[in-house]
Parts: sequence; structure tokens; C-alpha cells
Amino acid sequence: MFKKKPTIKPLSPLRSSDRRKVADQIIADFRIEVPRHENNDQNVEEEAGPAAGISALRTSLLPDGCLSARFMTTSGPNLKQVSGTVYVGAFPSEEPRVLWIKLEDRLVPTVYTLWRHPRILPLLHTQDHVLAKLRGGADLMTPGLLGGPPFPSNATKGAFVAIAGLGKPSVPMVVGTCEIDVSALKQVQGAKGHAVRGVHWDGDEIWAWSQGGRPGGTAPDRIEGWILDSGDLSLDEGVEDIQLDDPDEDGGVALESSPETSTKDEKGQNGFVDGEDVPPFEVVQVQEKDMSTQEIDDAFVKAFLYAIHHHQNTHKDDPHHGLDFPIPQSLVISNLVLPYLPIHTPHDATSLQIKKTSWKNAKKFIKALDKRLLLKSKDRNGGETVVVDIDFDDQAIRSFEPYKLPKKDTPGAESGGGGGGKAVTSSISPADDSIGQTLKKLNLLKPKEKLAPIFAAANASLRTLYLPAELRPILNSYIDSSNLVSSSNKRLVTLDPVLSNTLFDDTSSISREAIAKGAVPRDALAERFAQTCQPYYAILRNDESREDIKAKPGNAPQIQILLETRSGNKTVTKVSGVETFYITPQPLAEELQKACASSTSVGQLVGSSPKNPVMEILVQGPQKDTVTKALEKRGVNRHWISVVDKTKKKR
Repeated sequence: MFKKKPTIKPLSPLRSSDRRKVADQIIADFRIEVPRHENNDQNVEEEAGPAAGISALRTSLLPDGCLSARFMTTSGPNLKQVSGTVYVGAFPSEEPRVLWIKLEDRLVPTVYTLWRHPRILPLLHTQDHVLAKLRGGADLMTPGLLGGPPFPSNATKGAFVAIAGLGKPSVPMVVGTCEIDVSALKQVQGAKGHAVRGVHWDGDEIWAWSQGGRPGGTAPDRIEGWILDSGDLSLDEGVEDIQLDDPDEDGGVALESSPETSTKDEKGQNGFVDGEDVPPFEVVQVQEKDMSTQEIDDAFVKAFLYAIHHHQNTHKDDPHHGLDFPIPQSLVISNLVLPYLPIHTPHDATSLQIKKTSWKNAKKFIKALDKRLLLKSKDRNGGETVVVDIDFDDQAIRSFEPYKLPKKDTPGAESGGGGGGKAVTSSISPADDSIGQTLKKLNLLKPKEKLAPIFAAANASLRTLYLPAELRPILNSYIDSSNLVSSSNKRLVTLDPVLSNTLFDDTSSISREAIAKGAVPRDALAERFAQTCQPYYAILRNDESREDIKAKPGNAPQIQILLETRSGNKTVTKVSGVETFYITPQPLAEELQKACASSTSVGQLVGSSPKNPVMEILVQGPQKDTVTKALEKRGVNRHWISVVDKTKKKR
């Protein structure tokens, strides 16, 4: 469901009463037993024990300081609209993550909650290579179930379940809902149909979400409490004993079965995973060997060579092959190394990081390439190293042989790695739905009650919002019906008591002058007529019309870009007010991080309401032009942007 990044509205703090209510719903829905606090005094235990126990349980399920927000996404082949609520919180010593998802009044724990609270959901098992497909968005088919029958008694139709692989049988990696009554299955061998439909998994966009843009958390190797009896611990042994060609065996499939003994459907697809064509019963390496430092170094150098090879083939007519020199060290890592690392699994992502090379940082890595004469580097003021030239004719580049890169949608590729903790495929992450949108800003006017006589002459309603151009015909109808056009000059309109008392009722010099002359030019009168109305605005997106959205009072806001100096001579760029224009701050911040090759952060704008917070994007460096281009890609007109530069010295 969350393979594509959902649209999450701004987070707001969860009130204590609401937090208790949600926590109590979780305890009731999942039938969680409330622990009792022991006390030497029996009476004190009877009175305070249950209250203290349920309070601690609430906090462990939904920590203090939780935030909530509404979200929207699409699901299924028909792209059905799905909306709900996410609850964000931080367990002790961890950063804030999405802990719970509310879908149709049902609360669903994320993997972060399951890693902290064993046995909240019934736990099912499958083979590791099937689990990898589930983490790509596929559904689990009935033959893919392992470890039963019998299966957990509460794995009934419609119930939420957790799914783990045999490599880490005590670590849930997928959360789904049962399409059938799994607990009632007597045999899975030879069965057909869906067993579990995936809702959320380690590696999807809910797992990857964080306030600081950091990648998702790493799953533990083992969790105490998920597997309580010895029967559960012998999953590997039980699977090895199952033979596909033995009709008397109930359930499961052998890990080491040969492809010839597997059964496929008529379309040739694996019967374990819906819609996926994978080699059935392939032998899966449960534990991957850690890479040595030399292997990591070689991978980084080859990734750089791959990047230059790619630029040579895609920009053959350009002498610099599409590269703009000098190239900052951060851009070398983010654009010329990370996208070309051979990351196929989460284990690869953990290993292939710049801090695990022998160089430890980007500067020393570039210096090492300089010593190999692959490029020329130079140190700038402030200690930053930039690449000023690359030897495109170097033998290592000319003889480079490309290798297979991970697909964009594989769990290993999305896990990310490398410098700064950003995902390797962050530059090709799921599309931001605001990119390419068309926006139209409407300035509307609502008549005041005192203008009723003028609108009555044109049979127009005072309850309607009008465009400025729509007000002029109403005013002309009143002028014509009252014969107020001057006989000596058709451009002048004679002021009668209604016009004088409604449009010129203030004490300004313009009003006094108009009343004294007794006539006003028609254009000036129309402008005054519009100024008397109350302003409203509406931002229309794509094919929306005025009737589709509710206009808001006031003048249309602008996006604020503020440049200011911090820590003496460091310039930062702050961007706020993008939510009004259907732009989600976090994806925009991620794009700016890559485009500017600098760090970004998203936080609540100082002074904004906690109930309806406005988020502020902070980008290191003077990035006004880059920010403006990114906003224009999202349909924002340049005239809707207000730029304030506080870095310029006053004269």
C-alpha cells in the first residue's frame, strides 16, 4: 500500500486525552494484557497497581509527545484512494518514526512497533526469497505459508498478521491482512489463492519516513518474545523435512527443493507470490558475508568509473560530458558515486558507506582518485575539496565494463547507504505528486451588506463570491437603471445617495473630493466598488473549478524565501508557506538537498499555530534561484514568491 510515497499533511501534537483514547483502543483491539505493578502493601496494589500498569502500557504503545496527521495514498491496480491517520512517536533512544497507521477506524502497528512489542499480532512465516518479494508489494499466496498447520488461532479472515522469514524467524518484516481464515487451514501443499495481502513492510515509504529525512531503521537480528515455544524455533528443521512430492505432508515447502519439483501456474508464475515471476524454491543465503574494507574501497572506485562511463555515453558531443566543473565533494558522492554502487540488498546498503572505506570521508576519497591520476582536485578556502578536471581518456575509464545495477524498486536499493545517510536511490525516489501540477490563483470578492441596493438592481446575490471582472457588469446595471451617466461626459457617473453612502462613506480626501464634485469616472468608481468588498482567494489545482474547493478569506499568501546569515558568515535559505500550493515540504527538501548538494532540514515555522503548523525548509547556502526553479516545476508562478535577502549590508 505504501510502495508509493503517501501525501502526509502537516503533523500536529496529539492531546493527552486523545493519546489515551487511541492507546486504549489499541489495548482493546489487540487484547493486550495490562501488567500489574507489585507492591508490598496489598491494598495499595489493589488500588494503584492497575492504574500504574495501564499508564505504563499506554506510554509504551504510544509514547508521550506523539504527533498525528492525515494522509492520502492509492492502493491496488485500480489506484483506489485510501486515506487515514499516521501516529508518529519516538521510543526511548530512537528518533521519531511512524508507529501506528489508522485505516478505516482500524489501527495497524508498523514494524517499528512490532520490533518493540512482541506478539501483538499473530506471526506467520515464509521463505526469505518470498519475503523479499512481499517487501516489494506482492501478496503472499497460500502455498508460501510455512510452519503449519496448525497456524495461529487468531490469524482469521480480515485479521492483521505479521510475517517473518526463516533467516530471522523472530523479526517481523511485513504487516498484512488475512484474505482467508489461515487458522483453519488443514493443508497448504497444492492450495491456491491469496493468503495475506500486504499493507506495510520494512522498506516501504512509511518505514522510510522521518522528520529529518534520514533512512529507515535497521531491523534487529533477533527479538525475544515473538517465538516462545521450542516448536516455533524449529522452523528450519520442519521445512527441511517437507517434500513436495509427498501428498501426506501438510503445509509448507522445502527450502532446498529443486526447480524441477516446483509447481507453477499456467502463466509460469511462482505460486507463492501474487503477480511475481521468481525462481521458486531457490536456495537463499540466510547470512551474507561482511565485505572487507578493500572490497568496499573497490566498489566506490568502480562506482565513480561507472558514473564517468555513463556520462561519456550520454553526453558524447560535450567536451566535459555533461559535467560542470568545479564539482563540490558532496556532489561527487551524491551524483557520481552513490547511484552507481552495486546495492542489491539491505546488507549491501549497510556495508557500502563512505565511513566504512579506508578513506572514511569524501575529501580523502577524492584525494585518492587524484593520486591515481583519474582527476584533478583542489582545496578551497574553508577546507572543501572540489574536482576541477577529470581525465576522460584514462585507461581505467576507457576499459571500464558496466555491471548490473539494482532496480529502483528493490528493497536493497531503497535501503540506501553512502554519504550522509541518504538513500542511494533518493534521486530517483517515488515521484512527488506536486511536480508538473498546474496551479491557478483566483482573487475573489464577497460583497458587504451595505452594497445590497446595487446588487438588487442586477438581481445578483450578496452570498456569492465574484471575480473583480464580474463585479463591473453589476455596477453598470445599477448605473443604467438609475440613469446616473453624465449627459456631458459619458465616462463620468453622477453620485447618488446610495453610491455616496456605500462607496464614499469614509473621511479620506478622495471621498471628500468625489462627493464635492458629485461625479466620478466610471473606471475609478469600479475600482472603489471592488475595494469595498471583502477579499477571498482560492488556489485551483489541475482541473479543479471554483465549485470544487472552498475559498478562504483574505488575500492570497505568498511563498516566503528568506536569506540570512548564521554563525558569522554562513548563509542559509529558508522556505515557508508551500503547503497552500499543494506542495509537501519533505519531498521538496529532499530534491533541494540533491540540487544544491547541501544539507536540508524541515521544521515547524517559529510562531505558527501548533494546531495548524506551517513547516519551514532550511537549506544551507544562498539557494534562492534553485528554490525558485523547484517551485516553478510545481506550478508556482514566480510572482507568487516573496524573496527577502537579509545578507545584504545596509548602506
